[in-house]
Amino acid sequence: MPDPATHPADLSRYDDVLALLRGLPAQLPQVRVVVVSGSAVTGGHDEHSDLDVQVWCDGAADATYDATMALVHARLDVDHVWRVAADRWPTAAQGFVHLQPDAADLSRPTRLVDLFVDELPARLTVDVRRHGVPRVIHDPDGLLLLEHDPEEPMQAQRRQAVEQAAARRETGAWLVQRAIARGDQAEATFFHLRFAVEPLVTLLRIRHCPARFDFGMRYLRTDLPDGMAERVEALLPGPDLADRARAAFAWQAEVLRELT
Repeated sequence: MPDPATHPADLSRYDDVLALLRGLPAQLPQVRVVVVSGSAVTGGHDEHSDLDVQVWCDGAADATYDATMALVHARLDVDHVWRVAADRWPTAAQGFVHLQPDAADLSRPTRLVDLFVDELPARLTVDVRRHGVPRVIHDPDGLLLLEHDPEEPMQAQRRQAVEQAAARRETGAWLVQRAIARGDQAEATFFHLRFAVEPLVTLLRIRHCPARFDFGMRYLRTDLPDGMAERVEALLPGPDLADRARAAFAWQAEVLRELT
């Protein structure tokens, strides 16, 4: 995969969006920092990637989000917007702006913007291990600092994840196999993903990419050693679910031994 530092992502199909973003602070003076993030700066951006945009502002994020969205609707051809529920973020507002109908139609390049607006904190930092080096659109005061997130809280979260995986493993295996034995396929599939695959992926991330331990099943091909994503995919629900579950829990045990 190309290194975004030496081979920047081609964002030309979003030129109209980028132009709007460059002019945003002139329209909304409370906007202090605007960056492009996501796969455009971490790698893997392709013709079906969205454009991840983060905005930090003075004052309430809701007001700036609404004002930004008004400009978006005035200047771009918007099909629809999914605004994420207000309780998802304590200080921020987020919306997915669809600039074409039927985003699932991949016969043409995707045009979809993930707009995230947040209140400017006392110190604005981005951990490049987790999120890459953002592409700065506006930051005249140099407010954005590239530094690692505090390690202690992440260490505590990783430690708890390992402890819970170890303690829960046999209970999870029982839940999966019991559902299979009873013929409850939907329940078995749910438990298999919840207790076999998801904890396994978390453990693998803690072992191989601890800074992104909580990224779930996204970016496995870039975050894990070669071939490991394919091994995980081979454990996803299938006709031989009982065997896949046993293999997943056995792999959990193996990684737990490495971590403890």
